[in-house]
Amino acid sequence: MSALDLIRRSVIEEFSTSLNFGSIFLSLVTAFIISLYIVFIYKKTFAGVHFSKQFTMMVILVAMVTALIIRTISSNLALSLGLVGALSIVRFRTAVKEPIDTAFIFWAVSAGIMSGVGVYTVALLSSVALGGLFVLSTLLGFKQPQHYLLLIKCDMRAYEAIHRAIGKLKKSKLRSKQIIGSKVDVTYEVAIGQKDDITHTLAKVEGVESVSIITYKDEFGL
Repeated sequence: MSALDLIRRSVIEEFSTSLNFGSIFLSLVTAFIISLYIVFIYKKTFAGVHFSKQFTMMVILVAMVTALIIRTISSNLALSLGLVGALSIVRFRTAVKEPIDTAFIFWAVSAGIMSGVGVYTVALLSSVALGGLFVLSTLLGFKQPQHYLLLIKCDMRAYEAIHRAIGKLKKSKLRSKQIIGSKVDVTYEVAIGQKDDITHTLAKVEGVESVSIITYKDEFGL
């Protein structure tokens, strides 16, 4: 038997697994359980401004679809090659708001791949370990406070009180200040944690007309 025949036989044996409802269902259930765990970790460690329910649903769907694709192509060589060619021309242009969201997407894809190939124990144990280590890293202080821009409209009487209140934050920097008559429009760059409620504190200061807060994606230049 030639080397080419040996290679052909080994390839055929690798793709000789037949599809059945039980294996597909088990892969989908495993991917679904792991994706729920991923969403749980994401919610517990989320530090952004707006929590997106659509993103969590996407994580669950990505894990299950990946498991279904891997389970399907593992039984047919021609189908696997055709699917690789089809996916190579797909372009995803949806912008990811937070860099950490990309890591959770890759986590869901890897969980779907492991569930699809049938290594259920490895998929479950590795996901549990990965989630535990990530939560531990956030508890140890690796998670940095979110950066924001504070836009405040007030009168001259309230400006000094606002300046003192913002000065009590760990990181703050005056970005702009505009005085029109007795009115002051001021913008601060601040870093605050998820539990801080600086907007309500400033809104209670006498003379403050409005307080707005928006996310700030640039580096914190102090």
